[in-house]
Amino acid sequence: MSKHTIAIVDDHLLFAQSLKSLINTFDDFEVIHHALNGKIFIDDLKNKTELPKIVLMDLNMPIMDGLETTKYLNKHYPNIKILALSMDDDENSILKMIKNGAKGYLLKDIHPNILKEALYGLINEGYYHSKMVSDTLVHSLHPSAEKKINLLDRELEFLKLASTEMTYKEIADVMHLSPKTIDGYREQLFKKLEVKNRIGLVVYALKNNLV
Repeated sequence: MSKHTIAIVDDHLLFAQSLKSLINTFDDFEVIHHALNGKIFIDDLKNKTELPKIVLMDLNMPIMDGLETTKYLNKHYPNIKILALSMDDDENSILKMIKNGAKGYLLKDIHPNILKEALYGLINEGYYHSKMVSDTLVHSLHPSAEKKINLLDRELEFLKLASTEMTYKEIADVMHLSPKTIDGYREQLFKKLEVKNRIGLVVYALKNNLV
């Protein structure tokens, strides 16, 4: 069985080499590429026939940082799953990376078993959010978002669809409703869940095991 391929984008060479050595000890994973920043990585991708399934992305890099690189990859290479790996536990950084398309966010001082768990999560579930990061995201949006709230069936259906990559217009088509009605559901849930944007809806859904 072929291994799941991984690229590392990090300007700290020693860390990247150590990370590569660690991952290559995992049975189902193999590091096939390393780049020192986002620009080098994107340039390299254009010349490669094999794309990595997962990218471990540092945040703070020269020339093109993790935020900008993640946003570009999410738009042009949506099948590549990005896992942020950083020393930065700032709430704004976490939120921005998730908003830009990262499927998970880990701190660099994690135990190797957590990294392995995260890699399998990305492959099997499509995302990985540690409890620490989930709590950080929820708290940053609104403390009361942690509460269980009774949702109507249609609200729950909309919330699950809003947690996908579908546009609001596509959600309206699936639910056989007008875009205006969908806007109403969205604003209603913003108020009910006390969140401010679609990321808040997704985080609430993840936190409460609705998706």
